[in-house]
Amino acid sequence: MTLNQASPLSLKVIGTVKGPGENGNQYVFITSDNRSVKIGEYVYYEVRENDDAFKILGKISARRLIDHLPDRIFADTEISPEAIAALVGFTYANPEIYEVSVDVIGYFDPSLGFMNPRKSPNPGAKVCLADDQMLRQILNRKQPQEMGSAHIGSLLLREPGAVPIALDVKELVSTHMAILAGTGSGKSYTAGVLVEELLLPYNRAAVLILDPHGEYGTLTEMRGHPDFQDPDGYSPKVKVLKPEDIRIRVSSLDYSDILTLLPEMSDRQQSILNKAYRLLQKHKKGEYRWGIQDLIAAVREADVQEDDEGNLKQGSSAPALEWKLERLERSDYFHTFEHTVSPKDLFEPGQVTVLQMNEISQDEQQVICAAVLRQSNQARMNTHRGITESSDENYLPYPVFILIEEAHRFAPAHEPSRCKAVLRTILSEGRKFGVGIGLITQRPGKIDSDVLSQCMSQFIMRIVNPVDQESLKHGVEAAGRDLLKELPALTKGQVIISGACVNTPVLCKVRQRLTKHGGETLNAPEEWLKHFQTHRVQERTIEQAPLAIPKRAQTVRGRSID
Repeated sequence: MTLNQASPLSLKVIGTVKGPGENGNQYVFITSDNRSVKIGEYVYYEVRENDDAFKILGKISARRLIDHLPDRIFADTEISPEAIAALVGFTYANPEIYEVSVDVIGYFDPSLGFMNPRKSPNPGAKVCLADDQMLRQILNRKQPQEMGSAHIGSLLLREPGAVPIALDVKELVSTHMAILAGTGSGKSYTAGVLVEELLLPYNRAAVLILDPHGEYGTLTEMRGHPDFQDPDGYSPKVKVLKPEDIRIRVSSLDYSDILTLLPEMSDRQQSILNKAYRLLQKHKKGEYRWGIQDLIAAVREADVQEDDEGNLKQGSSAPALEWKLERLERSDYFHTFEHTVSPKDLFEPGQVTVLQMNEISQDEQQVICAAVLRQSNQARMNTHRGITESSDENYLPYPVFILIEEAHRFAPAHEPSRCKAVLRTILSEGRKFGVGIGLITQRPGKIDSDVLSQCMSQFIMRIVNPVDQESLKHGVEAAGRDLLKELPALTKGQVIISGACVNTPVLCKVRQRLTKHGGETLNAPEEWLKHFQTHRVQERTIEQAPLAIPKRAQTVRGRSID
């Protein structure tokens, strides 16, 4: 029997079709089953063609009560409505009648996905509740623990674990993804679950996390964790680069990166710096290691003026630029030769690298992020084209996935940003070369719309802000408006998943993490009490300590014998 053929033993009829709905992709059925007709629940009707019966899946989008006991019965709290119902002739258990609207998804074809027949059910057709087994097979592109799957959780409207939701990792990382959620909704927790799935033995991904708050350090618990081990000897590597470990080679920066790192610049100083940078690129052609002193020398060369007598002299901008560049040279993160974030260091299958930037200024974070993204993308392009040799630090012979926390900082909607142009390039072209991007933000309304629209898989959690809700309606096309209405009602750990990684949008409860979550909110009262109790213990110890009485020196014939 195929997935779409009917099984009499599994049928649970919950209503009868009344007729078409408000549009051609909707129908209405009548039911008295209040328990089964939840918003977002899956139902189906059958269509027979020749000897085959196809189950046409749909999702409940609305319901309304159309017939019930008289309102006066409910006005008196002392009277039992069931008793009155029996007196007036209601002898059945559910006197309420509901009209339920269903949006048609279609029948599932294993090779083509969901196919919409564009054929409404006939009035009188029976509507059945989709059983767990049916949903397990048709909602997921991959089954849990299958190669290339990511078990994110289970279907929210069913019993916990009854319908596991497994994502298609290939689509997730190649077509890019976004986690959009309000503060405290569990976005970082969900990202941690995804990273765990990517590093499990059936995926072994190469992952980089740009972590502005230092929340992902707990992923080190994957080392030696039994769930991540494999009989072939596989065990994931976790590399955490703290701020003091980050070194960026100055020659990996472009002109705009350097301009961002320098203090307030006049138009003339910017012009001289731009000319000096181009001179340096010309002089150092073929070499990708140069330092601040090389750039200072180029500035002096660029800022040469001719006086009235035709003699060349040093301009006035060079000394000011030299001072600013020497200040940059003293930075903890930008060096002439040191470079700890080369693609070869950051990426390896079965390894997650966490770049912690929690102690780094906003401008420096922007430049570091732009430099890392640009070099990683260029490394994949050159390796794919066969330009880079295996001994080079930019040799990257496998796809990579980069997860960016606080993405609205790096790609703001209406502000300049060093990362935004790089992100737009990768999101539009990275699929061809195997660079996947994951964006995480609590303010989808503040992120660049072009950047967000390129993310083909979306994880949407509780969002209350009306501006952010409105931005999702335009930036996230895959999620139906019926599910977006659920956003304010979602609780922590509940997520709407839509897009390329699943066959159809689903409401999901995120599974429990295998490692500890590093982004938990501090329990302020607990910390206050702990601090108070520690000090009280110290005070009591001091109060109860015996006083130290100095001993008198004993003497014999006037001499001390101590």
